[in-house]
Amino acid sequence: MKILTIIGARPQFIKAAALSETLRARGHEEWLVHTGQHYDANMSDVFFTELGIPAPNVNLHVGSGSHGAATAAMLEGIEKECLAQKPDWLLVYGDTNSTLAGALAAAKLHIPVAHVEAGLRSFNKAMPEEVNRVLTDHISNLLFCPTQHSADNLSKEGIREGVHVVGDIMHDCLLRALPRAEALPSLPAELGLKNDEYHLATIHRASNTDDPVILRGLLEALHEIGNVVFPMHPRCRARIDSAGLSGLLNDGRIQTLEPVGYLHMLQLAKNARAILTDSGGLQKEAYWLHTPCITLREETEWVETAQSGWNQIVGVGREAILKAMSELARPAEHPDYYGTGDAAAKICDAL
Repeated sequence: MKILTIIGARPQFIKAAALSETLRARGHEEWLVHTGQHYDANMSDVFFTELGIPAPNVNLHVGSGSHGAATAAMLEGIEKECLAQKPDWLLVYGDTNSTLAGALAAAKLHIPVAHVEAGLRSFNKAMPEEVNRVLTDHISNLLFCPTQHSADNLSKEGIREGVHVVGDIMHDCLLRALPRAEALPSLPAELGLKNDEYHLATIHRASNTDDPVILRGLLEALHEIGNVVFPMHPRCRARIDSAGLSGLLNDGRIQTLEPVGYLHMLQLAKNARAILTDSGGLQKEAYWLHTPCITLREETEWVETAQSGWNQIVGVGREAILKAMSELARPAEHPDYYGTGDAAAKICDAL
């Protein structure tokens, strides 16, 4: 069986690590196409090195740009690879522009599409990720859902064929990587951070970074909380600089870092008192690592984390963020919502 896999962004590298290893171990041929959506070495190369992902067969080097221009460039490049490689399946992950471009290219060439992390819904179509995931689901032939809730979302939209609840592929990767992360020298200790006393923050979504008023409010809330370590997405750093907000980062209450690799990010997340983020993947990693999470959005696709009490969805208002911090707790129960780490095997079986 020949699989053409599309990846382009940090979360997809993590997901691909577990599945690529399993596919190749079973003797299947994988042709790996990197769109270049994330091209910064700290957002791309380090993940291939740390997670043992095979080098891409092709890098389209699309880079940044408007949604239309970037998606069009990816679509053209992926179509060429599909025509040349003639795969049995085209495999896409998640909800990025790379995901949609891959699914569209394959569907128009009548190549079956498999979507890993299908059925997620925020019900907020102002998010480009929501548009990407809905469209991808509706042109996919196999839909691999992390939870029953995501499968139910598909059923409500009339998608019932080819749906498999397999668990979360990121959980596979975390379980494999955590022992390696714990064996490394401690990044929190190197940064002078004490376990269970510091806070980990990430901000990357355009809705939070591109509005200077919202971005200022988030930084002011982090500043008030204090003892925050803040690995900065390149977009966020650029927006802080252009909005003249770097003064909020200069007195030591917020410690900024360049983006860190997956293993060091696991260290930071596992040992934090709390995580404040607008990342979907980090919400789940917080849950698996038993670290309370405060989500800087109005909604989440990962509803189970919120239902369990481990994740508070608070939006971007300063008062709401500070209130959530004051109510921070580790709930007594921690249900197993996302499988037991065998999603990659179940996906291979279905393919």
